[in-house]
This record gives sequence, structure tokens and C-alpha cells, in this order.
Amino acid sequence: MRFLSIFFSLLLSGGCSGRFHSIEPSTRTPKLYERTDFTVLLTADYRNAYLQEEVALDMLIETPSGEERLLPCFWVEGKSGAESRWEARFTPQEPGRYFCRFRLSEQGEEVARSRAVELSVQPAAEGERGILHVRDNWTLVYDDGTPFRGVAENICWESRANDDSKFFKELHEQHDRYNYDRMLPLFAENGGNFIRVWMCSFNFPIDQHDHFNNLRYTPSDEYYNPSAVERLDCFVDLCERLGIHVMLCMGQGAVPADREFFNGEPQARRYMNRLRYIVARWGYSPAIGMWEFFNEIDNIQHRNPGGPIPAEEIVAWHARMGKYLKEIDPFGHPVTTSISHRDLAGLNEVPSLDINQKHIYRNTAIIPSTIRDYEERFGKPYVIGEFGYEWDWSLNFDDFADDMDRDFRRGLWYGLFSPTPVTPMSWWWEYFENRGMMTYFRGVREISDRMLAAGNGAFETVKADCTPLEAMSVKCDRTLFVYLYNNSDRRIEGAELTVGADIGGVYAVECLDPQKYAWMDPVGGRSGKLRVDDIEIEPYGERIYVFTPEKQ
Repeated sequence: MRFLSIFFSLLLSGGCSGRFHSIEPSTRTPKLYERTDFTVLLTADYRNAYLQEEVALDMLIETPSGEERLLPCFWVEGKSGAESRWEARFTPQEPGRYFCRFRLSEQGEEVARSRAVELSVQPAAEGERGILHVRDNWTLVYDDGTPFRGVAENICWESRANDDSKFFKELHEQHDRYNYDRMLPLFAENGGNFIRVWMCSFNFPIDQHDHFNNLRYTPSDEYYNPSAVERLDCFVDLCERLGIHVMLCMGQGAVPADREFFNGEPQARRYMNRLRYIVARWGYSPAIGMWEFFNEIDNIQHRNPGGPIPAEEIVAWHARMGKYLKEIDPFGHPVTTSISHRDLAGLNEVPSLDINQKHIYRNTAIIPSTIRDYEERFGKPYVIGEFGYEWDWSLNFDDFADDMDRDFRRGLWYGLFSPTPVTPMSWWWEYFENRGMMTYFRGVREISDRMLAAGNGAFETVKADCTPLEAMSVKCDRTLFVYLYNNSDRRIEGAELTVGADIGGVYAVECLDPQKYAWMDPVGGRSGKLRVDDIEIEPYGERIYVFTPEKQ
């Protein structure tokens, strides 16, 4: 009887060939920020169910506040002209009554529309906060208003079957060590909450049929590779459980990113269908922190043998695809793309790119000034998506391992004390994990959490001086944080820290040695000017000072 009632409630007007059989939500009373799946059985005519120009199923959403949104659905199984099964994955972002209708299109024309399915969204479960969005240059923000900053690293892919590293091939090919099932829990246990990941020929190759250079994937003639889709499903689920957010670099897929890719209409339609599938299958998830179109688009621009692709063509492509992505992503994930070191005129100004991004190697010292410069010029948050002491994988990093480690550490702090929502993301994750550097994230995360809690996401840059040490300082409400770095090979003794700010009244001072992850004994009961005398720091050492007002 239940099936019959659903069937009759979904009867359509007109004599179109396409028709709905049934629509079943996984629940009609989901909790806020909880995934709700819809299973839709229907009949439609098509040759390839993944091409929206042939067939498309959309979920039309009326939110409790009256907004109208569109969520793409995806085909699961079935044949043209017979019953097929489709799914929608939906995460409500506000409580109350939703009305969801399904629209079936063939050859670009609507052929059927269902009656509304009502959802009554209940309050969120404890700890659930929703999806991340841009708040300001310093922070992202969850749907529930909680501010967020990413303590981040690149973990772009899992071990490959045959790695091309001259000195670390054996390390990188460790299948049981460099996989997401091991690396992500380790990262989260040590405070990491944001990673950058690639979709490419050897990692989540959803539209590649074979030749993966990765033992995790199985050759298939299907339009989207089932083993890659399943692996990405598991990865997103794992990130959700661990509280890790992902910048998902989607790339161009299994086609060359040549000039025709950015200008041809068939290529554009193919890419839009790929975007549509990615959003339909994984857009529901709070684990998706950002969509990234390309890794280092300037390198793609200049690698073509026929000469550079004109910047205006690449910028126009980003404008078109960014606008389209905004239209089909009802959840409002931030969108970005990245350059290596060469700006493309107009790219930083594309309206649908919420966050601008570049990569910095061999020059970590310029990270703070670079972030501020780009934000002042373009009025958007800026992220350093990759950084490192060295980019050349043909070198033996063990020859300068200490320099690699020092650069890794200071890059994180430079970001935490700069107006960026995600700390700069180090490259060479296998190398640093093998050197035991994963634990270093603990101190960075602790200070980040204290900053957010003290100011509820509000940051103010404050001048600090501790010559000859480097000094950076931020004020979060009435709590002040200072980062000191001894960028020299000699021990510094007797340095005096002075801060050009007043937090009012009596204050206590705490000091963290990040390398040891050890808090030194706090000093309380001070008043007046914020200062610390007789500071001693070992060569290339660091200290974090926290000035906290005492209760009166």
C-alpha cells in the first residue's frame, strides 16, 4: 500500500515518455547537517545517463526560508526505456520544512516533474556544524556560525605502484604506509584538520579506464570507473569521521588540457558533465572544504609545444566553469584554482573564484607579505596551497634535511599569524611523515584553537618587536599571541619582546616551545606594557607567547 500511495502521489500530467515510478527519501525527518539520500526509480530514454544533454535528473529544493536551489542527481543502474535507479545526496543547511521536487529532462527539455516530497528538518546532532564557507580573510565559517581555520598539509595522493623519485622511490611506494586509511587518522590525531588532494590519473581517476599506476584501481570500460568512485566515496566518509576538510583539486580529467580544452564546446560540455557528477555524488559532504579547478594553471598554460595558451582564454574558462559550478552546487562550497608562480591577468578577479591561491618554493620568507599583497589588491582571501624548501624531486632531500624541517615549521606559523583561512600547505608529505614531523601539527592546532576561542574568529594584526628575532603578533579580543623565530645559526640571549598593544589590566604570560611541544611555567600578575625580557632561543628555534588578561 505504501508503494501505491507514493506512486499515485507522484503522477505526472501530460503524455511524456519519461515518468517517475517512486521516490524514497532515507528519512523524512532528518537532522540538520545530516545527509539524506533519495532513491528515485524512473523510466527515461538515453544512450549515456552521465550526459545531461541526453538525460538529467535534478532535485529542485525549496528551503524553509523560501530559497530555491538545484541539486543534480546521478544515475546508479538500469537501462534506457526501462526502469532505472537514480540517487540524490542532500544535506539540509537550515531547520524547518523543505519541499523537494524532481525534474526529469531529455535532450535538454523537461519531460516530467514530480509532486513535492516534504522533509521536516530537526535540530542538529551535537557536534554537527554543517558546511564551510568564506567568512573573511582570516577564517572560514560553518553553517552554524562557528569560525574555522585550517591547520593544513598536502596529502595529494596515495602510494603509487611505480614512483618516479630518484632517492625516495622505495619510501613512496610503501602501499601499506602511504594510504589515506593510515595517513588521515595520524594527521587528525596530531591536530590536522585540512588537506589538499588531487583527482588525477593515479588518484581518484574517476574518468580513466586503465593505466592508473596505482594498485587500488581496476580497469573498466564504464564511463566513470567504479573502483575510483568507490575509493572516493570511502575517502570522503573517512574525512567526515575524522573532522578533516578537503581542498579537492579536480583537474581536467582523462583528457589533455590543451588550448582546445579551454575553447572547444564539446570539451566544455564534457567538463560540465564531470562537474555535475562530482557535485551530485560528493557535494553533500561537509568534508569538502573547497573545490579547486586546477593545480598550477600557469604551468599548464606554458607547457604546450605550440606556445602558451592565451591567458584570456583560460580566465574566460574559469569564469564560465565557476559560474556553472555555483549554479549546480546548492551547498555553497568555496571555489578556488591555483598558480605556481606566474599570474594570469584577470584570474584573481574572476567573481566565482572565492579564494585566490599560489604556490611558493625556495622562498618561504615571503609568505606573509605575499598573502597581504594579494588580499589588498584583489579583496579576497589568499591561500598558499603548496610551499617548501625545495621543489626539485631529483635532489636528495637528506642532504639538507634540517633545512627542510625548519622550513616546514616556520611556514605553518607564518600562515597562522597571517590573514589566511588555511595555513600554508607543505609538500613532500611522505618525506616529512617519515621524519616524524606529523606531531608538529599539535602545537599549531592548539594555538589556532585558542585564537579562535579567544576572539570568536576575530583577528587584529599587532606590531611586535624582539630584535634580532623575527616577531609576528595578532590580537584576538583581549588575548594576544606572538610568534618568535630565530632565523640564524647562533643562540640568541637577552632579547626583549615588546608589543604595541594594550589588553587592559593585569595579565599572565605563557610560553610554548613548539618543537618540544612544551609549555613553560606561566608568569602572572603583570600589568602595563606587554613585554618579556631576557628571552633565550636556540639556533633556528621558535617560541609562542600568549598574553592573557586575568580576571579582576
